[in-house]
Order: sequence, then C-alpha cells, then structure tokens
Amino acid sequence: MADDVLTIGRIGVDLYPLQIGTHLEDVTSFGKFLGGSATNVAVAAARHGRKSAVISRTGNDPFGTFIHSSLRELGVDDRFVTPVEGLPTPITFCEIFPPDNFPLYFYRFPKAPDLVINPSELDLDAIRDARIYWSTVTGLSAEPSRSAHFAAWEARGRRPITVLDLDYRPMFWADPSEAHSQVSRALDYCTVAVGNREECEVAVGETDPDKAAQALLDRGLELAVVKQGPKGTLARTRDERVEVPPHPVEVVNGLGAGDGFGGALCHGLLAGWPLEKIIRFANTAGAIVASRLECSTAMPTTTEVLTTMGEPV
Repeated sequence: MADDVLTIGRIGVDLYPLQIGTHLEDVTSFGKFLGGSATNVAVAAARHGRKSAVISRTGNDPFGTFIHSSLRELGVDDRFVTPVEGLPTPITFCEIFPPDNFPLYFYRFPKAPDLVINPSELDLDAIRDARIYWSTVTGLSAEPSRSAHFAAWEARGRRPITVLDLDYRPMFWADPSEAHSQVSRALDYCTVAVGNREECEVAVGETDPDKAAQALLDRGLELAVVKQGPKGTLARTRDERVEVPPHPVEVVNGLGAGDGFGGALCHGLLAGWPLEKIIRFANTAGAIVASRLECSTAMPTTTEVLTTMGEPV
C-alpha cells in the first residue's frame, strides 16, 4: 500500500533547554526529542492519521536507536532510515527566548548521515507511488544527497503532489548563489512549493509575497504557499488566491511551527478541502506547535486543530 506522505531529508535529536529564557551556557537540563524538518513533517502527517514514512540516515549509535524507536512510537514508518558507519547521529541545540528569538546550533560534523543518502539506495517505486512526496532544500546542499534527490524526482516525473519545502538554512551552504542554482533546478520537478519570504528570494529572487508566488507558478508549479510571519500566509494557484491571518497563540518555541504547518498542509491537500480551509488548518496546526516546547511530539491531532479553529470535528 502506497504511503500517503513520504518525506526525505534531515533527521536527528533535538536537545531543547528546559529553562526557557536562559542562554545555553547557563542551561542545566534538556529535553530529548526526535527532530529534523522532513522527519517532523512525517510525524505531523501521521498525527492526522496519514500513512507516513521518511527517507533518511542516522549514525550507528544510541541516538540512532532512539530515532528508530521514536519514529515507530509516533506512527512513522522507519523502513527507509538506515545507519552510516563512522558518522554520529546529528544533535541540535536551541535557545528559547519567546516570542521570536530561537537560535539554533546544529552539530552535524564531520558530515550529517542524512546527507549520505545514495541514489542506489532509493526505493523508486515507493517514491513514485507516494500520494505526497516531500523534499527540503537542505538535501540539495551536499553530495550524494543532492544526486539522490534529483534521481527521486526524475523517477517521480513531476506527478502531483510533489512538494519542495524551501527550508533554506544558510549555515548548510557555501553561498546563497549555489543554493539558488540548485533550488531553481529543483523547481522543475515539483508541483507545490512552501517557504517564507527570505526563502522565496533564494528560490526565485522575489521577496514580495505575490510576486514570489507568481514567479513560482510561472515555473510550472500548481500551488505556491508563502509564509509572511505576523501577516499570515498567502497561497496561490493559477486561478485562486487566498490570504489567511495567523492563529494567535502565546509562543513558547516557534521552531517546529513550520513542520506542523507542513504536515497539516499535506492532510488538507489529501482530503481535497478548499484552499482557504487548508491554509487555515495549517496555520492553526503550526500555531499549536509554537505554543509547546518540543517539535515532533508537539504535533497536534486533527481533532485538536479543528477544535481550536471552532470547526466541527
């Protein structure tokens, strides 16, 4: 049976401080959680009852074991997650200064295992058959992961729904021009793009939300989603435009909100909802995650999101 949502990309362990508002050097205790953007999206989709899996790699170490057990506990298929000898499972620390300052510290040295996804290891049938195939820009930052991403897209043939999360992290790239070149190439294989204004600038050279969305549609995409922070989210297809304000919450940690948005977006697209409802649902799911400390285990259920929206369950 095909996966509803199949993601590829970052996986690791988040060590988040339990002392909110404290600089990392003064933190005395941490919570340990499954992490990584592509992984969190798969978890979020699973929380909405979707059959989800992730393609990634870990170290052959206790943190790798923790990742497998966490994936299974959270309802995500781990059959495409394999170890890389000699490389440690990545760890990510953050500092938490609500409402909008959450510095991240990635420990992905000497190289992250999730960048050692090889084209020959891909299950191309699973990639072709997935109802949604979700990739992130980070996977294009190094080989052999870059080649694996393009091999997967070639096999999929730009069939719907093929999503590119424009999740641009400057620390993973030598320079923005290299990122622009790779992301621009990737757009030819995708049907949906999701990103904030800065990420859209890397992708298509535009920061104005409408111009960025139009530039993405001009590349042949069917749906462009531009996150505008406190202004909400703009979504455009060739014949529809919706703009949805953010759902107000007291922010605890904003780091997982985009992944909660992504998993909810997948659910709404698969459900065939109207675009305005999909974006409201995704905004609300992201807001719920932002009101909690962790990322993966903070992902809400469909009932939680609809109840928060005031919609019938």
